[in-house]
Amino acid sequence: MKKGKIISFEGPDGAGKSTVLETLMPVLQQKYDGHVIMTREPGGVAIAEKIRHVILDVNHTSMDSKTELLLYAAARRQHLVEKILPELEKGNLVLIDRFIDSSVAYQGYGRGIAVSDVDWLNHYATDGIKPDLTLLFDVPSETGLARIQTNNEREVNRLDLEKLDMHQRVRQGYLSLASQEPKRIKIIDASQSLETVIKDTQTILETFLELS
Repeated sequence: MKKGKIISFEGPDGAGKSTVLETLMPVLQQKYDGHVIMTREPGGVAIAEKIRHVILDVNHTSMDSKTELLLYAAARRQHLVEKILPELEKGNLVLIDRFIDSSVAYQGYGRGIAVSDVDWLNHYATDGIKPDLTLLFDVPSETGLARIQTNNEREVNRLDLEKLDMHQRVRQGYLSLASQEPKRIKIIDASQSLETVIKDTQTILETFLELS
C-alpha cells in the first residue's frame, strides 16, 4: 500500500506546466515535511527515456496510433516500478510532469482510440494507481501552439507538429476528464501571466498538502 502522494501536472502543449513545476519545486522542497521528487513521463528512468526518444522523434511520423499508446504504457510501467513505487513506499511526495490522463487526452480523445481501451491499458500498466491530485493547466490550443513557436528553448517533438484540430481535441479531452473527476483534477487558467499561474498553482498545492 502506498504511503506517499502523487501529484500530476497535466495540460495541452504550450500550457506551461513544466515551467510552473520547475519553479515551484524548490518552494515545496522547503515547505513540505518530507522528501519531494520531481519526474516526468514518458521518461523518468533510463529505459523509459529511451522509449520517450522513439515516441517523440520528429522523424517517426509514420507511427501508428496504437503503437504510440502501447509505447507510452510501456514507458509508464517501467517508470512506475523503477521509480514511483519505491518513492511512495518511502512516504515521499512524487510530482509527475504528465501521467495517466495524458494518454486519455492524447491517444483517446486526440487520436480517436476508444477511451475505455486507454483506461484499461492505464489500469494494467499502473495496477490501478491514480494521482492523489492532478493540476490541469488549461489554455486555448491556438495560444499554446503560438507559445511553442516562439520558445526557442523548448524541446520540439513529434506531437507539437500535429494540426490544430488534434490539439483542440486533446484540450477538450482534458476538460472532459476534469468534469468527470472534479475532486481529483483542478483546472488552472494557464492563459494568465506566468506569475499568476504560479501563484494559483502554489495556493492549490499548499491547501492540498496543508502547508499554509
